[in-house]
Amino acid sequence: MSSLELRLPIHETFQNTVQGEGYWTGCLVDFIRLAGCPVRCPWCDTGYADGGANLPRVLRTISELLAELQSPRVVISGGEPFIHKELPELVRSLLAAGKQVSIETSGAFWQELPAEAWVTLSPKHHVSPRYPVQPQFWSRANEVKIVISTGQELQVYEDFLPADPHFPCTYSQNGMKRPKRFRKC
Repeated sequence: MSSLELRLPIHETFQNTVQGEGYWTGCLVDFIRLAGCPVRCPWCDTGYADGGANLPRVLRTISELLAELQSPRVVISGGEPFIHKELPELVRSLLAAGKQVSIETSGAFWQELPAEAWVTLSPKHHVSPRYPVQPQFWSRANEVKIVISTGQELQVYEDFLPADPHFPCTYSQNGMKRPKRFRKC
């Protein structure tokens, strides 16, 4: 079977939108949201707080996904993209098609990906201790984005963040004073 015929469970796709958070804020992107996530974050904006049993899930081939792309950058999110064994092949196919690739992950599951792919690590260990960040992500991630509610979450990850003060670290939370080293999404 050709890699373009590999099927992935898709929650949704949408094209020609503007990335609204993180390092690439303001960039024109297409989204591929892969289905499934075991982490169960209570604030999940894609419906996986309860495991997502009743959410859309359609098997689509990589070739079908490539055919609908319109923007220079593709964001692969979820759910949790790294639970899908086909993720590396999807990334390679997108890069071969001339697309820039960003992947948003909790970091709880590891797979090796091409170095050209931008990885946004949004750790959730503070919410779901059963899903700690795999150690490889702390050196592989191009950016760290933390969703916080009290500020205590930042202390959980402070020792893991790269020493480079210019490394992109962002956080999401309304009404909180900007933590040192972080910029607000």
